[in-house]
Amino acid sequence: MTFLLLTCGGIILETLVEQTLRKEPYESRAIEKSIEEIAREAIPRITVLGIGGAGCNIVSWMKEKGVSGASIVAMNSDAQHLNITKADKRILLGYGITSGLGCGGFPEQGAKAAEESSGEIEKEVAGSGLVFITAGLGGGTGTGASPVAAKIARDLGAVTLGVVTIPFQVERSRLSRAKEGLKRLVEICDAVIVIDNNRLRKTAGNLPISEAFAVANELLANFIKNTSETIAIPSLVNLDFADFKTIMTGGGVCAIGFGEASGDTKVEDAVEKAFTNQLLDIGETRKSEGALVHIQGGDDMTLEDVTRMGELVIDRISPNAKVSWGARVNSKMEGSVRTTIVLAGVDSPFLVEGLQAFSAVREKPVEELEVEATKKSEEKRRKGLRGLFGM
Repeated sequence: MTFLLLTCGGIILETLVEQTLRKEPYESRAIEKSIEEIAREAIPRITVLGIGGAGCNIVSWMKEKGVSGASIVAMNSDAQHLNITKADKRILLGYGITSGLGCGGFPEQGAKAAEESSGEIEKEVAGSGLVFITAGLGGGTGTGASPVAAKIARDLGAVTLGVVTIPFQVERSRLSRAKEGLKRLVEICDAVIVIDNNRLRKTAGNLPISEAFAVANELLANFIKNTSETIAIPSLVNLDFADFKTIMTGGGVCAIGFGEASGDTKVEDAVEKAFTNQLLDIGETRKSEGALVHIQGGDDMTLEDVTRMGELVIDRISPNAKVSWGARVNSKMEGSVRTTIVLAGVDSPFLVEGLQAFSAVREKPVEELEVEATKKSEEKRRKGLRGLFGM
C-alpha cells in the first residue's frame, strides 16, 4: 500500500512539473496583449443611475449633451415621466407595487419598488468600477430607491458616489425626508456630493423658478459628465481613478463649488469663486480631508495654469488632505478657465445620527431635525478618508 501511494505521488509530482515547464513565463504571456488592449481594460466601466423625477431629468440632460465613457440608466416608478426620459437604458421600478403610477411622495414605497426591480438594477451595474447615483431627495422614488440601488452597486464592488439635491427650506415635509434619505446614502455610498437648493439663490436667485431648477440639474450633470470623461477619455491631464477612489472612499458628505473666470488673474479668480460659491452649507473649508479638482480651459490654457490652480486648492484645505485633479481642453473657452472643486469630509448640518423609518420622519417637524443636526455637528465632525488616516 505504501509503495502504491509513493508511486502515485511520484506520478502526480512529475505531471505537475511537466505542466509548469510547458507554461510560458508570466512576462511572456502578459505581452501577448497590445498596449492598447491593456489600456482599454484599465479604464473602469462607469454607470450613471438617474433615480426618480429629478434624477431622470439630470440624466436626460446628459444624454442630450452626449457623454463619452459612461452608460446612462434612468430609473423611475412613474411610467409617464420615464417615457419621456432620455437614457441608454430605462427601468420602470416596482410595477407590481406602483403599477407605474409613482410612489406618491412616500420613500418607503420607493425603497420597495427598487427592491422589486433589484435584478434589473444589478444587471445594469454589474461589472462597473464606478457608479454615480443621482437624485433629488425629498420625494418618494429618488429618496427611497437611491439607497437600495447604491447598496447593490457597493455589494458588486463598485466605487459608489451619490450626487443629490436637497429641497428648499420652505418645503418642510420634503426637507425632513431628504435629510433621512441623505443619512441612508452616506451610510452606503463611498461619498455623497450634495447641492442644497437654498444655496442656488446666490447663483440663480433672479431666474424664473423653472430655470433655477434647471441650473442645479445642469451643474450636477456637468460634474458627472466631466468626471466620467476625464477618467475614461484621454485628456490633457487625466483624473487618476485610483486617486479618485482613495479620496471618495469614506468621504461622507461632500460639497461642490464652481468657478469660471477670464483675464490675467483667471486662475485665481476661478478658484476663489469655486470656494466662495460652495453649494452646501459647510464649516471651515480648511478642515476638508480631500479634494477633487476638474479644470477646463481653451487651447491657450497652459501647464502653469493647471498646476497653479492645484496649488491654490491645496493652500485652502487640510495640509494632510489628498488632492486629485484632471484637466481638459475645450476650444470654445479661449481666454477663460472653469473649475469644479469637490471637498470631501466636510462639516454639514445635514449630518444627523440614527436612522428612522421613513414613515416616522414624514410628520416630524423640520426644526427638530435641524436642532439635532447642529448639536451633533458640534460634538463630532464626520471626516473623510478615514481609512487613509486611521480615523
